Amino acid sequence: MSKLTHFNQAGEAHMVDIADKPASARRAIAAGRIVMQAETLELIQQGGHKKGDVLGVARIAGIMATKRTSDLVPMCHPLALTHVAVEFETDPGAGAIECTVTAETTGPTGVEMEALTGVQVTLLTIYDMCKSVDRGMVISDVCLLEKSGGKSGHWKRD
Repeated sequence: MSKLTHFNQAGEAHMVDIADKPASARRAIAAGRIVMQAETLELIQQGGHKKGDVLGVARIAGIMATKRTSDLVPMCHPLALTHVAVEFETDPGAGAIECTVTAETTGPTGVEMEALTGVQVTLLTIYDMCKSVDRGMVISDVCLLEKSGGKSGHWKRD
């Protein structure tokens, strides 16, 4: 196992120096889900929610979150993202919405945290917009699915 890079020799937290790392194309895909009552999912799908287009607002929130990740996660470097996509898939049988976020950049450090942050904020936005009709929603299974680029190369969840 590799050592934890966000700690110096004295065990103090620090920001990793990426000045000498070569820039490369980097991509990360993360996903998660929110489970809700069937009626809540139907309301979202039919566009009948009084707050408006739930998935449209959640998509914008997720994109904005990827761009602000370094403001939220203390040791993250600010990145110039080149592309962010937020996609949804509904699962009526499970009463769930699956969210997938893809983040891309060309630079000296990866975009895993940006993709993961995008998923979390997208799902939190769905919760926020629908909590008046369903406070029992559950956000779960947030994880990195795949990453590419950089020294460690390609990784994909089994």
